Amino acid sequence: MAEQHQFERGTDGPKVIVAGMDGSDSSWRATSYAAGLARRQHALLAVVYVQPVLAAGAALGAPVADTTDEIAEDLVAQIRDAAERLKGIFEVRWEFHTFRGDAYNGLVKAADELKADAVVVGASEQAGHRFIGSVAIRLVKAGRWPVTVVP
Repeated sequence: MAEQHQFERGTDGPKVIVAGMDGSDSSWRATSYAAGLARRQHALLAVVYVQPVLAAGAALGAPVADTTDEIAEDLVAQIRDAAERLKGIFEVRWEFHTFRGDAYNGLVKAADELKADAVVVGASEQAGHRFIGSVAIRLVKAGRWPVTVVP
């Protein structure tokens, strides 16, 4: 009796690669790496910025949503500039998406909604993550997509 297989999209490679972007050097390296993968695989690069929801900041009167919107606008402008500089040399289809929440849950939501075939993130630059776990480690442990962690 033939074994039943799970649904497969019928492609030979990834069609959507999600890259987590927060503006850190590590996330820029991850996005660059993901862009190379997307170009070689003829996949869509979905750059995702997760806007943190900081209840404490709002309680102190800080315009948190305005600040994170400005960060997102700045990131997409930088990505557009880089894409324009590389036009004709290195071209990749890309989109920029923002999600709200903590980084892990935002990236999970993004990968699910965008039907990601792979997720690329930068290694955490925070020392405490060696003990409590980074977003990258949590994504790998979730085991739902191939995850590449770029140093």
